[in-house]
Amino acid sequence: MTETQTKTSSPEFRAAAGAIDGLREDLLRRVFDYRPLPPLNPDGRLIRRLPEGMRRLVVWTPHALVLFAAFVVLLAGFAEWDYRFLMGVVPAIPVAMTLIRPVAAFWGSMLATVFCGVLGGDLWNPSSFMAQVVVMVVVAARTRPRTAAWMWLLTLLFGVLVEAGDPSITAPLATLSAFALLVVAVVQIRRDAEREVTVQRTVTAVERDRRTLLEERTTIARELHDVVAHHMSVVAIQAEAAPYRVENPPPELEQAFVTIRENAVAALTELRRVLGVVRAEDYEAPDAPQPTLAALDGLLDNVRETGLETEKVITGAVRELPQGVELSAYRIVQEALSNSLRHAPGASARVELGYVLGGLGLRVVNGPPRGLVKPSPGAGHGITGMRERVAMLNGEMTAGATEDGGYEIAVFLPVPLSDGPEPRETASGTADTAGATGDADTVVVERGGGA
Repeated sequence: MTETQTKTSSPEFRAAAGAIDGLREDLLRRVFDYRPLPPLNPDGRLIRRLPEGMRRLVVWTPHALVLFAAFVVLLAGFAEWDYRFLMGVVPAIPVAMTLIRPVAAFWGSMLATVFCGVLGGDLWNPSSFMAQVVVMVVVAARTRPRTAAWMWLLTLLFGVLVEAGDPSITAPLATLSAFALLVVAVVQIRRDAEREVTVQRTVTAVERDRRTLLEERTTIARELHDVVAHHMSVVAIQAEAAPYRVENPPPELEQAFVTIRENAVAALTELRRVLGVVRAEDYEAPDAPQPTLAALDGLLDNVRETGLETEKVITGAVRELPQGVELSAYRIVQEALSNSLRHAPGASARVELGYVLGGLGLRVVNGPPRGLVKPSPGAGHGITGMRERVAMLNGEMTAGATEDGGYEIAVFLPVPLSDGPEPRETASGTADTAGATGDADTVVVERGGGA
């Protein structure tokens, strides 16, 4: 039947045609396909709890059950008075065949029923009765519920036709097999539903992590815009004002400054255009400047008010770093302390800053949770954001649990060496001359307790 005829036919006709196609797909096509029954998953919820040696044997439990059923059918055939050997062996063969060729085993069971009926005089003698039920159950478990329905209908139709319209003998088989196949179908549907839910949860988790990653990158892009836009604006203003600082500047110099200003303005315009693509419609740029490591003391004070005991240790020559590095370092410390509050309530935290010639070393470590407050659940998105910031600056980061049950985050942000870094005032208000000369190290330790 062509596709055009299928579309123009009645719904009943299409339903009947679909049913016939299902029968051919399940029980007529590729009847002799070799499909061995796989062993159980050794990592299952129950099997993985067993010892290694026992686990290797338990995975073959389905095969042992099928072969045991074939042995029972064999014994049932031997109970017959006539043709004991054939009445036991012939029905047992299809049962064993379900391990390798399930569809062929069903048709073999039908032929074995006819064979035993001719020899014994009864269509459903004990051996053929048991063999037919076992074969249908195993094949249904190995295929799908629709196949179970087709096997049950064909068996019922076969019994009614052979018994010349008297279904009284086939009725017990139909009742028992219907109950068994219904149980198998329910278990199979439940297993497929659980598998689908697992797949959906995995996809949802992946999409959530991807969305979180994109949101973090967008946040970094906004913050970088504030940093870069400030410097590009300064370059443009200085390039415009530079010719007026020199009397009678040569035309080449004026043209050079004009070109510098035009390039700076063009770069700033392009930066704003690109940022507009990743910025949400409801996003409002902050009025306050982006924080740096100079605002770290205020962050620690706020954290101490929540009850988290914090300690800050600074080693090396404190100096002013590029704004992007200081902003990322501040955000990393902020997220690490937030994680300590959520996942380790009652613990203490230690923040270490190490100024070295090649960059900035950063380490935040907290102890194990203490007290009666339970840790809050989290999805690990904070760690993802930290890694994104570190990767943006070509740095390195490690994160993991400590031996005492706490957690540690170690980061190194490389900073190219610059000529004559400006000194920064310390908390006491004095200038750090070691930061300016680079020939001395300082160690600053600040401790604070919870409120």
